[in-house]
Amino acid sequence: MNNAMIVKSAVLGISILVAAACSQAGEQAAQVAQAEQKNELGYKTGDPADWPAELDAVAAAPGNHKILLENESVRVLEVSMAPGETEPLHSHRWPSVLYIQQAGDFIDKDADGTTIFDTRELDTPLTFPLTMWKEPEAPHSVVNLSDDQWVRLIRVEIKD
Repeated sequence: MNNAMIVKSAVLGISILVAAACSQAGEQAAQVAQAEQKNELGYKTGDPADWPAELDAVAAAPGNHKILLENESVRVLEVSMAPGETEPLHSHRWPSVLYIQQAGDFIDKDADGTTIFDTRELDTPLTFPLTMWKEPEAPHSVVNLSDDQWVRLIRVEIKD
């Protein structure tokens, strides 16, 4: 086998691996999105106008939500949580795109402390990075269950 054939074989192999990884990540994002659309994740909904302004993510959990850009159309947040950290109760009044860069296991609790999402209960573990759509989120609190993994993501909130 000559060098050109070896290179072509290597490129084909890498392409297949990348396609498989992208397909798996896409399937996981679709699984979470479908469950969210059916509200199977248990997220409480409601009118964001009814949620207290002091529970806005930036006001209620400033140690976890840093504004990277804000204008009349969008608010871009850098979100981070240390291993073992629990975020203060907060809300997100606009729909958003999440680009989750890394995370270990985590749970999300509603304002009453009821677990509404637990990564340990997924059929397939999440693979990162992961991009997903989120509708407005009523007051909730995320708990990073990992002893050594940070939760890091970018949230692009789409204002009305």
